[in-house]
Amino acid sequence: MTQSGERPPSHVRLGNRALVLVEDAVYASIALLLSVGCAVLVVRAGIELYEGARDGGQDALIDTLDAVLLVFIFVELLYAVRITLKERQIVAEPFLIAGILVCIKEIVVLAVKAPTEYLDKGPEFARAMVEVGLLGGLVVLLAGTTVLLRKKEKEPEENSGTDPAAGGA
Repeated sequence: MTQSGERPPSHVRLGNRALVLVEDAVYASIALLLSVGCAVLVVRAGIELYEGARDGGQDALIDTLDAVLLVFIFVELLYAVRITLKERQIVAEPFLIAGILVCIKEIVVLAVKAPTEYLDKGPEFARAMVEVGLLGGLVVLLAGTTVLLRKKEKEPEENSGTDPAAGGA
């Protein structure tokens, strides 16, 4: 039904149904790619962990941590796709959380690599520390945005039909 109460023409309804099917197929494809990516990353993390334990190399353990954090990002994006399909609209919160995870992943990797790779290289170490600081600020900003978004979602609808000022219930 349109806002005026009329049914849209049949070609509009048919076109809308076709577009919904295409949209669902695209989201399903994205979900499949993210799922396969998660599986590949988990296997890769397991291989890196095994090789790191066998060889005693610190780089392999850092690569394992990097892969595991990337799995968390993929899973959060997969959740975003699922919610988008369920609610038929894009919800911002999963993307904010994915952004927080990306920042944390980069902070952890930089914090682990900086003392070993950049400490004797003054400007590169300083750049890495500035990057850690900026990423930390971005985590705080994204977390604050997520909190505000959750508060907004808990507020009652603005036009819910009952206006206390108009003498409603």
